[in-house]
Amino acid sequence: MIARNYPKTLLFFIFLFLGFNLVSAQTNREELEKRRIELRNEITRINELRISNQKKQRSVLGQVEDLNQQIKSTEDLIKLTNQQANLLNREINTNTGKIGKLRKELEKLKEDYARMIEKSYKSKSQQSRVMFLLSSKSFLQAYKRLQYMKQYTNYRKQQGEEIKANTQELQELNARLVQQKEQKDRLIAENRKTRAELEKNRKSQQTLMATIKKREGEFASQIRKKQSEIDGIDRAIDKMIRESIAKANKESGSTSRSTYKLTPAAEALAADFTKNKGKLPWPVKSGIVTMRFGKQPHPVVKSVMVNNNGVRIDTDQGGKARAVFNGTVSEVQAVKGANQAVMVRHGDYITIYNNLQKVYVKRGDKVTTEQEIGEVATSRSTGKTTLHFLLYKNDQKMDPAAWIYRM
Repeated sequence: MIARNYPKTLLFFIFLFLGFNLVSAQTNREELEKRRIELRNEITRINELRISNQKKQRSVLGQVEDLNQQIKSTEDLIKLTNQQANLLNREINTNTGKIGKLRKELEKLKEDYARMIEKSYKSKSQQSRVMFLLSSKSFLQAYKRLQYMKQYTNYRKQQGEEIKANTQELQELNARLVQQKEQKDRLIAENRKTRAELEKNRKSQQTLMATIKKREGEFASQIRKKQSEIDGIDRAIDKMIRESIAKANKESGSTSRSTYKLTPAAEALAADFTKNKGKLPWPVKSGIVTMRFGKQPHPVVKSVMVNNNGVRIDTDQGGKARAVFNGTVSEVQAVKGANQAVMVRHGDYITIYNNLQKVYVKRGDKVTTEQEIGEVATSRSTGKTTLHFLLYKNDQKMDPAAWIYRM
């Protein structure tokens, strides 16, 4: 084989590089498939919520918000499925190239092996091995001939094993290629179906948006009124945070209402919380972010700006709010217009779980990561079960999406 002419070190690095690429490709494929399943489940949940809410005669604004969310998730799914198909296409091309090279290599091996067998047969017919040894002029020559015969036998055996191994590898590559092509075909078929769903939803969206356009002023007024209510809730939460900080600091002799005075244990907890940035679990088992952090145009009436101090997550009816990290419940309060809120302290970090209709914890309780702390309330008017999740460092608002895994 040609490979025997290369230094062993070079071969080692070549195989190491190829192995790394294979592992990397497999990891990418698995990650994409995992995300595709998540998106498909998300679309299913949104669709179920839409159907449920349609029965409750939801407002046009609410219907468009749901539809927008479904359209976005569907677009993400199409994009991701295309990535999967492209990745498979690259793998198919790579494997096709490997199969071609392997076939040529196998043919060469078989030709070499056939010539070797033929030569061995002729040699055997002309002179036996014993005579070959006995005809040696010296003991040293006889010894060398014996070693040569052993090496030749081993080489024949090695050639046979290489042919067997290459044949098996070729069969496995062919099987993998067939599997990859089938998987690619399935993805393409799924994409066609998803695109059809997307077009259907876009038509529904256009119909609803036409209705909104006619009454834009009325809807804008409704949104501003709702934002005013949200601002009031946010002020109440900010007040709750300042009072909680002041209360905690009073025990340690500090008068600050904006920054916690930390004990060594609290510092360690805050450090652990920081280390988990981007890896914290979701505050609900399953949910969809319907409004993100900060100032932004309203998702339907773009001319109106809205503000959100946290994230709003729609979840299943009866869904439970879960602590995103170990901590201590520092406050449980009723918030006007937003049911109950639970505030959990993690050193100088605070997470708030707002709009709970049932609370399972009380002030001073220690909570652990993913522990259920309450049941999220379902709105009678909209039919939505929405958790308002907020994250602060001391009294400074932070974007939860930067902290929660894949939010």
